[in-house]
Amino acid sequence: MLDKVVQNKVAKAIVTPEGDMDVLSLAEVQRLQDISDGGLHKIFRQCCLAVLNCGSNMDDAEEVLSSFADFDVHVVQQYRGLKLEIDNAPASAFVDGEMIVGIRDNLFSVLRDIVYIHGELLGNCALDLSNSEGITNAVFHILRHANVLRPRIKPDTVVCWGGHSINSYEYQYTKKVGYELGLRHLNICTGCGPGAMKGPMKGANIAHAKQRVSDGRYIGITEPGIIAAESPNPIVNQLVIMPDIEKRLEAFVRLGHGIIVFPGGVGTAEEILYLLGILLHPRNADLPYPLVFTGPASAASYFGLIDEFIAETLGEEARSRYQIIIDDPAAAARAMKQGMEKVTAFRKLHSDAYHFNWVLHVDDHFQQPFEPSHENMASLNLHLGQESWKLAANLRRAMSGIVAGNVKANGIQAIKQHGPYHISGDTGLMQRLDALLEAFVEEKRMKINASRYVPCYRVIR
Repeated sequence: MLDKVVQNKVAKAIVTPEGDMDVLSLAEVQRLQDISDGGLHKIFRQCCLAVLNCGSNMDDAEEVLSSFADFDVHVVQQYRGLKLEIDNAPASAFVDGEMIVGIRDNLFSVLRDIVYIHGELLGNCALDLSNSEGITNAVFHILRHANVLRPRIKPDTVVCWGGHSINSYEYQYTKKVGYELGLRHLNICTGCGPGAMKGPMKGANIAHAKQRVSDGRYIGITEPGIIAAESPNPIVNQLVIMPDIEKRLEAFVRLGHGIIVFPGGVGTAEEILYLLGILLHPRNADLPYPLVFTGPASAASYFGLIDEFIAETLGEEARSRYQIIIDDPAAAARAMKQGMEKVTAFRKLHSDAYHFNWVLHVDDHFQQPFEPSHENMASLNLHLGQESWKLAANLRRAMSGIVAGNVKANGIQAIKQHGPYHISGDTGLMQRLDALLEAFVEEKRMKINASRYVPCYRVIR
């Protein structure tokens, strides 16, 4: 049921689910409606708005929430099932009075994950989230509950990372790579937002249609802090909301069988440092994990800069864990397909599951949530002389803080109140970090509206 459209907003809509997300307990409904600090309404509303606002060119969570300050969503519980009553939703989510099916499905994925994480998972005394094993088990449980784990299927899932703020040439290139991956019957997993997260899914979707792949998977993994800035695109047919960025990143590397990185900004740099830090750990020395950096010819200098930064900070061992393929989508797809054959052989040899990479060691440094407060950002251990995987973990945290200051509501508010983050460390390392960040600014990779970008950080040399 749809009410009238006013100022590009739908005044009222009633949405019902399809599938098994149609029953909630009274306690769950009450928590979703609870607007107090201990309630779930705030996070539920924010995630629902992000899903409905897909296609927007806003990547500032605070701006999104402000633009739709009158938006609200309520769970209507009935004996025969539940409904969502939505007020003042973005009109772009509807066509001729009907909500777009992909958006509706993602809306109920939000409901499923918010209820499960805050109702069953976090209160599960059998899962100790203070240690590494407990965190990994939590990631597994969330993915299993979302029905994205497929046992006994040979490795076929490619995680695609890259920026939401990329130019048209880079975007078209991501579609071409996705197309080549789809022709090889590979599935796509991304952060589910626009730009390099949307392009590979669009390309793979076309290729899957040509190859008569009827069950192609376009998995989107996000978290509440980033979802408003990177609204899930409707091509996503399996959306998962993780509790925080650290569990989101672990979900990527546990679920995926290989990773392709397209050009991006600090968020992409965070992802690169996260994975390289894990692969540099001695316990993962012999573990195959295909990692390809690729982009059009115009991105050669970008990846040259990334490659140089990695070599000067993490060393040649880190460089040996990836390959750079420029302006050749088919070659990037072939490299990923060949890499997955090695992954398959390794997992057979070590009796590791195809659907979840249990053998991969993810150290506690990469798992514990990092709160990007000004104090925590200033006290990061950014000094050479520590083990390379630990340096990667700390550099990852620095990038995560900048992402928060750029697009997350809490981070933006903290910058307004206290000014830019201060990042300090070894002089040489700070010079290299500052140069990398400055390049992101110059190439307009920090935000979609990068022409007016004001840094949320200050690198102390």
